[in-house]
Amino acid sequence: MLFRSTGLGKTELVAEIDKAQGITRKGDYLVLHVATLEPVRWKIRAAINYKDLLGVLGACLKMSVIAFILWPFRAFRPPEHPGEF
Repeated sequence: MLFRSTGLGKTELVAEIDKAQGITRKGDYLVLHVATLEPVRWKIRAAINYKDLLGVLGACLKMSVIAFILWPFRAFRPPEHPGEF
């Protein structure tokens, strides 16, 4: 997983979902726990409410995303860097 932020300039963070916590429920939110690996070691959390989750699911129904999910051969090769995103 890659992260970019306007606050970090051109810095790119490499991360993975925290294997110990993953997604937890806190009241009316689902909390996604992410651990950055490079260039710093941070623990990042994103709290998603029901409305946000519906937005994410709706965005996943785009044809380009469905095609991405249904092409499982991507798992057998290293991902190509997306360039500027």
